[in-house]
Amino acid sequence: VQLQASGGGLVQAGGSLRLSCAASGRTFSNYAVAWFRQDPGKEREFVAGITWNGGTTYYGDSVKGRFTTSRDKAKNTVYLEMNSLKLEDTAVYYCAARKWGVSTGYDYEYWGQGTQVTVSS
Repeated sequence: VQLQASGGGLVQAGGSLRLSCAASGRTFSNYAVAWFRQDPGKEREFVAGITWNGGTTYYGDSVKGRFTTSRDKAKNTVYLEMNSLKLEDTAVYYCAARKWGVSTGYDYEYWGQGTQVTVSS
């Protein structure tokens, strides 16, 4: 499975962005998918995750109530809708996939290349 994250960019604080994670090579409909982010000098942080069937979602404490993840199986794509963006949301965002349930750790089989999100004041 190859993952391609896209949709990052520059946005003002309070604004919104939607990231996409598209899979190619094979369907990842049986995979849980998560979003992580990493700012230089900081550890990679779990942001959100969604189970293989989209039935359950998980969020890091710092984004609860502001971010929403969803998946479109027909398009083989997972989304991260980010609202009320804050300066501290600035980071490179990665998507990752694994066969079993969502994990907040780094134990994912496949990783995308990352997309930069920059929130300005």
